[in-house]
Amino acid sequence: MALVNEHLLRLLDNYLFTDITRKVNSFKVTHPKAEVIHLGIGDVTRPIPAACREAMCKAINDLGKVETFHGYGPEQGYDFLIEAILKHDYASRGVSLSASEIFISDGAKTDTGNLGDILRHDNSIGVSDPIYPAYIDSNVSSGRAGYIDKEGKWSNVVYIPCHMENNFIPPIPKQRIDIIYLCFPNNPTGAVLTKDELKKWVNYAIKNDALIIFDAAYEAYIQQPEIPHSIYEIKGAKKVAIEIRSFSKTAGFTGVRCGYTVIPKEVTAATLNGERISLNKLWLRRQTTKFNGASYISQRGAEAIYTPEGQEEVKAMINYYMENAHIMKKALGGTGLKVFGGENAPYLWVKAPDGMTSWKFFEKLLYDTQVVSTPGIGFGPSGEGYIRLTAFNDRKQCEEGMKRICHYL
Repeated sequence: MALVNEHLLRLLDNYLFTDITRKVNSFKVTHPKAEVIHLGIGDVTRPIPAACREAMCKAINDLGKVETFHGYGPEQGYDFLIEAILKHDYASRGVSLSASEIFISDGAKTDTGNLGDILRHDNSIGVSDPIYPAYIDSNVSSGRAGYIDKEGKWSNVVYIPCHMENNFIPPIPKQRIDIIYLCFPNNPTGAVLTKDELKKWVNYAIKNDALIIFDAAYEAYIQQPEIPHSIYEIKGAKKVAIEIRSFSKTAGFTGVRCGYTVIPKEVTAATLNGERISLNKLWLRRQTTKFNGASYISQRGAEAIYTPEGQEEVKAMINYYMENAHIMKKALGGTGLKVFGGENAPYLWVKAPDGMTSWKFFEKLLYDTQVVSTPGIGFGPSGEGYIRLTAFNDRKQCEEGMKRICHYL
């Protein structure tokens, strides 16, 4: 008799964004004439850059000729993309990495979940709260998170509360944690860490022999020059941190699927008998077993992001979304709502009025204004009483959405 992975049965019945979709679809059935504006799920809406489209079209043509055909690619990624990443994302910021420390993937979410394959099931984990739900869910599915309690917290997860009082910056925990997930610029709050704040986490990890998994998927949206884009801008981070990046929000690649993970050769973890193991080598072995690499077409498209034309187009795309965020924040601020984020990230973190719960505010906005948001409670216990709004939409849709909400309030 085959047995199931019972850890998966502990996951809540509905993934946050699936639940939102279900509720919105139900609303549309009962309100067929309603013009719904989607400011909830963080999916991009602008076309991918022309430089990327042209590069992918050329890549398709390459596959149609014997002389330029590509079959299986290297599991770690093609050199042409890795070299572009090293030059533009790291060397330009004074960070020295080798090609063998970059692993091309089909997106940040995939590697976020799969990294658990190389780490023991009984490691303790810590997350800033609120946080992107995939971090915890991937650990639940491997048995690392324990059991959920009545407050919605998992027994083996250390929640590090981020709220108005600490400006949504996670305080350094007093206890030791094995694996820490950090996402900055933060999804959902839009908060960022200064170099001094990020240095505290690196020092904590060094002192406690901990591993930081640093999600930098939104680093391209940072507007303040003093804010670090990579954890490796901090001295010592290459000993204790894995960094995950994505082209999804940077260049509109949510439907293309391409990203990468950085695992420096200095990062190690221990066996039960104390032997130190290179996570770089272990991850490479895992990838060669379970992953055939991102497609040649998507990697050529990603390479084009780093061309002068690609960089200009990406900059224009990011500016468009950030202008949306500026418009939305200004409008909502005029209503008296407490609004955070939207300055170094395309997300607004909005405090619900009158003590409403997250889901109550979500439903009020949906039924009274036909605007879709994301309930903050879906990102963790500290998200209760908030909603997240995304600037990933057409300008007119964002403006109309704000007009409706402001009129309602």
